[in-house]
Amino acid sequence: MNDKTDSLVIAGRQFRSRLLIGTGKYRSFEEMRQCHDASGADVVTVAVRRVNLTDKSTESLLDYIDRDRYTLLPNTAACYTAEEAIRTARLGREVGLSEWVKLEVIGDQQTLYPDVIGLIEATRVLVKEGFIVLPYTNDDLIVARKLIDAGAAAVMPMGAPIGSGLGIQNIANLRILREMITEVPLIVDAGVGTASDAAIAMELGYDGVLLNTAVAEAGDAKKMAEAMNYAVKAGRLAYLAGRMPKRLYASASSPLSGVVR
Repeated sequence: MNDKTDSLVIAGRQFRSRLLIGTGKYRSFEEMRQCHDASGADVVTVAVRRVNLTDKSTESLLDYIDRDRYTLLPNTAACYTAEEAIRTARLGREVGLSEWVKLEVIGDQQTLYPDVIGLIEATRVLVKEGFIVLPYTNDDLIVARKLIDAGAAAVMPMGAPIGSGLGIQNIANLRILREMITEVPLIVDAGVGTASDAAIAMELGYDGVLLNTAVAEAGDAKKMAEAMNYAVKAGRLAYLAGRMPKRLYASASSPLSGVVR
């Protein structure tokens, strides 16, 4: 297997890497750029509200993202209503960021859990306007199906609360989603804290992982970005290989049959 034969495909577009990475919380824009490079990611998500869209004379994080190398995925972070998220997505497209959008409609300020009713509504509106919508949601199968019915190009369930670093908290729900949803890619978004979390998500059969804080807040962000690159690849390979069955008791690694006594 290589990147060309096992690529991530979203809305007909092919990506070599199954890791998507963010732009927030880095110590500097230069550190962010180095981490993007080390991660091997093809997709970089950026909050529309964090981008300086008017004053071209001041430094912007966009100055540190090679648009020829990376696909920009604007997101509607900090939007608490469907109307607010729709307006923010439109703004991102109008200023030339992209017609792709990582859609967030937050329902609670402390947990940053999504407002799934508003999320479904905003997805339906934006899809009708020609957007490629990738909604951040909870790990609920019914919500995922409604988002697909609304036209979502992928579904991105949370592994744990945004920025918590807790890792995959509800493996059962994510397994159910993976088994039941085959129409669009599934990407774990939020909660990854270290490389093993990313590997677990991929071993569950998820099509990709989107992360940010785990890299940006690591002691050595660049090293963690590289670790996430390897973890996503390793987890994908392990999933494709198929793990051995779990057994309660030992099983000799060297078979006894054929042994000369």
